[in-house]
Amino acid sequence: KMTQPEITIYTRIFCPFCQRALGLLNHKKLAYHEIKVNGDQTLRTQMNERANGANTFPQIFIGKRHIGGCDELLHMQSTGELDRYLENFANSQIK
Repeated sequence: KMTQPEITIYTRIFCPFCQRALGLLNHKKLAYHEIKVNGDQTLRTQMNERANGANTFPQIFIGKRHIGGCDELLHMQSTGELDRYLENFANSQIK
């Protein structure tokens, strides 16, 4: 099994973009850590700080890299960048 970077996704309930992003991760059989922010202001502040002020949902991190939201993840998938990034990680163990 390919080694993959840690994937963290901040989500909130009833968020269609969160569901789309999670759907893609599940489809690709990628392990991820979902942080359900919902109404938790502490988690939201943590997400904002990690995401350099971004406050929309979801916010996605792969390894130490901040990907952005659902649109950015889907764009990476459509261009092949996501697979290349994951493959490079597995080969070089970039963090």
